[in-house]
Amino acid sequence: MEQIILVVDDDRTNLMFAQKILGGEYKVAAANSGAAAFRYLENHRPDLILLDLNMPEMDGIEAIERLKQTEQYRAIPVIFLTADRSAETETRCFQAGAVDFVGKPFAPEVLLSRVHKTLELEGYRNRLENMVEEQAEIITSRTRQIEEIQEAVIVGMANLIESRDGSTGKHVKNTQTYVHMLAQELKNRGMYADVIDDTFVEMIRKAAPLHDVGKIKVADSILQKPGKLTPDERIEMQKHTIYSREIIRSIIGDVEDPRYVKMIEDIAMYHHEYWNGEGYPTGMQGEEIPVAARIMALADVFDALAEERCYKPAIRPIERVLGIIEEGKGTQFDPQMAEVFLSMRKELEQYLVRRENSGS
Repeated sequence: MEQIILVVDDDRTNLMFAQKILGGEYKVAAANSGAAAFRYLENHRPDLILLDLNMPEMDGIEAIERLKQTEQYRAIPVIFLTADRSAETETRCFQAGAVDFVGKPFAPEVLLSRVHKTLELEGYRNRLENMVEEQAEIITSRTRQIEEIQEAVIVGMANLIESRDGSTGKHVKNTQTYVHMLAQELKNRGMYADVIDDTFVEMIRKAAPLHDVGKIKVADSILQKPGKLTPDERIEMQKHTIYSREIIRSIIGDVEDPRYVKMIEDIAMYHHEYWNGEGYPTGMQGEEIPVAARIMALADVFDALAEERCYKPAIRPIERVLGIIEEGKGTQFDPQMAEVFLSMRKELEQYLVRRENSGS
């Protein structure tokens, strides 16, 4: 494609001379003022601008400053044209953003050489930028693929662990859905705004499947026991929170985003803490409990009540499940967060219906 050069000069003779020198190799457009140049630019995108420094109304410095301030024009290379060949003027031109400087009257071979070199360098720069963009797209695509594989492995591992107590993977999928729904609703309402943002909402969705990973270290005889646990068995079961944090730190602590690791640790370690301090494993209470763990606590209990387990049938209808959540508001659960969760009854019910209809 023929390259376009816009020559901006208030002297008609200079415009004609530039046309004569450059016209054999390039398409040359002419403008006799800065204003005329910008009218041309409204509908055209030249490959190079030759810009006279001294013009009435809008001089070259004013024109290039306006070019550099406008997104669609700032990347167009500019060569200044001027009869003033002083070092001070040359410095001023380069400081304004010009890529080169040509004195007047033009020496044909000099002007042509400078134009050739500038367009050649611009071509290299464009090709390099395209290569960088292409490589960035490839890296982004591969990173996305790795993240998808990683998430699939995490969910698969969590499903395998959960299947030991007969939940067949439903608990992982359900709690992941519930934490995402609740976190998004809290963000939409502007609640816990110092913590919950778009990144938090996406991270908690990815982190949720690992909340019970420590159960892998709990004996099957405890996990699958159909009846009530003994005090010693209960203590061992409660240790799954501590085991979870240890496993998370050892597996992904050094290879993942620290904020993401911290969220997984918080969820795994503290989702059984109670708002009134009567939970486990540390007995922390109120706002000491990380926000992510408070969200996980609601999702975990709701699903535990609404789903069948080896030690209990599913509770129905949903009003009974939400009634138990209501009773725990301010004792087991963050009262404000629980209130939002209760207000989501319609969405929760729709999800349960869709899941049951799909048989998953």
